[in-house]
Amino acid sequence: MHPATPDLSFGDLTPEFMLDALDAAGLRADGRMLQLNSFENRVLMLHLEEGGAAVAKFYRPGRWSDAQILEEHAFAAELAAAEVPVAAPWTLAGGSTLFHHQGQRLAVTPRQGGRGPELEDPEVLRWIGRLLARLHGVGRQRPFAERLSWASAAPAQVARDWLMAHDAIPPEIAPTWDDAAQRCIASIQSAFDSLPDLQLTRLHGDCHPGNILWTPDRGPHFVDLDDAVMGPVVQDLWMLLPGEPDAARQLLNAVLDGYEQIAEFDDRELRLIEPLRTLRMIHHSAWLARRWGDPAFPAAFPWFGTPNYWMDQVAKLREQLEAMKPKDAPPTLACDEDVVNFDGDGFS
Repeated sequence: MHPATPDLSFGDLTPEFMLDALDAAGLRADGRMLQLNSFENRVLMLHLEEGGAAVAKFYRPGRWSDAQILEEHAFAAELAAAEVPVAAPWTLAGGSTLFHHQGQRLAVTPRQGGRGPELEDPEVLRWIGRLLARLHGVGRQRPFAERLSWASAAPAQVARDWLMAHDAIPPEIAPTWDDAAQRCIASIQSAFDSLPDLQLTRLHGDCHPGNILWTPDRGPHFVDLDDAVMGPVVQDLWMLLPGEPDAARQLLNAVLDGYEQIAEFDDRELRLIEPLRTLRMIHHSAWLARRWGDPAFPAAFPWFGTPNYWMDQVAKLREQLEAMKPKDAPPTLACDEDVVNFDGDGFS
């Protein structure tokens, strides 16, 4: 079952509309445009008449406030000023990095090429660790005032409440899923409560391998700060982990080796890997349900919302309950790649 309300928020984003919006923002495109992979927003690469290329992002209406978007842009500018490689938005017509055009909002960044990082290479992993430490060093300088915080079970609770209120789960499965979800939410909150002095930092927030590009001469750089949040730094580490526990542990050790060349890492945060993974699993289900009226989603996720999907979620949540139990041994560390390797789930 899915909410029936259609999502028409991008209905007017024709190529002609986007070119007109870019022209109004002070950028003359030569007509060559390529839509890039993004579910949450509409993102395209465009070539400029004056030469060069850029990436334009049209934000999904109603998802973030202007203040939240501008806070993300300001963070990107701080990172760029500190020479942390990230694509910071340009200032557009009107003097802002966020431009409004006939009900749509857009931002434009320079195009930065690259390929996915070789996560099997320990030196690449150490380099990524150093880069994350530099990003977090800038992030610690001040808190977000407008962006969301992933420092409690609250995002999972909001997701659970939305799913139940909108009858998004088949009625014969909803009580079973809800029982598992609420028990998981309690365990997530307990994990955060066990670290009352946890330091929160401005984070990338969605730091999976698809949001890191690599060039041989410059190494890694970050793309897409759209999901920047406040939270523990381990949030920017665990989504890099592969599915196999041994491989995940080796990767994490290499990333932390690089990280700790630049900054200290609070080892207690490793206890939060499973709670953060569980939080994202519940949030991911709600994200898909919320966006189901967008035609892109049924085409991309045809398996979502079926009884089999929800029963599988029940099984996974029960597994997470076991994984979140306090243990003396190190965390399992294996990732659910279905929850991590997709573009733009949005922490909204």
